[in-house]
Amino acid sequence: MNLTRLIPIFDNSVTSWAVEARLLRWLTLIWLFFGLIVLYSASYPVADARQGDGLYYFKRQIIWVLVSLIAFNFIVNLPLRKILRVSHWFLGLFLLLIFVTLVPGLGKKAFDAARWIALGPIPIQPSELIKPFLVLQSARLFGQWEQIPWRVRLTWLVIFGLVLLGILAQPNLSTTALCGMTIWLIALAAGLPYKYLAGTAIGGVLLAVLSISIKEYQRKRVMSFLNPWADATGDGYQLVQSLLAVGSGQTWGAGYGFSQQKQFFLPIQDTDFIFAVFAEEFGFAGGVALLLMLAVFTTLGLIVAMKAKNPINRLVAIGVTIVMIGQSLLHIAVATGALPTTGLPLPMFSYGGNSMIASLVAAALLIRVARESNEAEVVPLRRNPSRRKLHNR
Repeated sequence: MNLTRLIPIFDNSVTSWAVEARLLRWLTLIWLFFGLIVLYSASYPVADARQGDGLYYFKRQIIWVLVSLIAFNFIVNLPLRKILRVSHWFLGLFLLLIFVTLVPGLGKKAFDAARWIALGPIPIQPSELIKPFLVLQSARLFGQWEQIPWRVRLTWLVIFGLVLLGILAQPNLSTTALCGMTIWLIALAAGLPYKYLAGTAIGGVLLAVLSISIKEYQRKRVMSFLNPWADATGDGYQLVQSLLAVGSGQTWGAGYGFSQQKQFFLPIQDTDFIFAVFAEEFGFAGGVALLLMLAVFTTLGLIVAMKAKNPINRLVAIGVTIVMIGQSLLHIAVATGALPTTGLPLPMFSYGGNSMIASLVAAALLIRVARESNEAEVVPLRRNPSRRKLHNR
């Protein structure tokens, strides 16, 4: 492989890609560009106060973006079958790391949740990094469901269950729900019997109810979501401040950089509630523009899935679209009070290297499927032996 192709601006092969692949590539880069612009504004006050450098988080994010773009270009130029061959190893590694986060002293806690492992100055969040490989392995399993024995089926279903239980134990209910819905929807798209799907759906809902019943902070979040103004300075504070930010944006927004809520009124404004800052600065018009971009991405993802001739490729495209768009919509729903407060970052916008890597790797997988769906397989022609003998005579 030509190593210069790992750098996006030097990848000359883009001109030969299918139109869907080129559009998805440009849309991903545009999404990333505007995400960095919003992060610069949202993170500046808190970075200046905590680190003495308003660009501290932005500069670190740029480094993660550069690393992620190398991985992005590597994947879009690598046959999907080769990626699928190693996807189970990555899934196993990140599953192991998820359970390592639960070990006292090894897992790094933040907001009463042990979701990180600190490798020196680098925080690793396996529940984020596992998402693309969960999509790949789910597509691989359900895409050939009828061809594999029940022993293999049950083994992977148990592994998926361990992934969900491990993330839930951190605790991280929102990521557990997103991963669970992704696996379930991929299975639905693969055409699995409804009796299996109904049973797992009921089990998932019961598990979520059980988690909310046991975890007091999750129960408080649900109660404060129903009426955040009842305790506007307590459990409902974060949602109230987010709603004030969104409402302050009105139609056209306060203007780039002029958010008031990011001045230490809105907590976690550069990660879990970055959409609130975006909505305040760019208003209703900006919010609609973002939703339209997500709609275009969804449409392209579904077109790629429909054009895919290989069932596994089709399920990969569907799974990536679910993860990217589903997570974005869940984040927006939380910031606008449509769902209880959770800890889901907005892909390409929120600060965090793990989320950035997972998002760009997922987008690269979708682009790779788009490329393979439109590239004809070249089959070498064999010469007729009898004709060759006749020619030699």
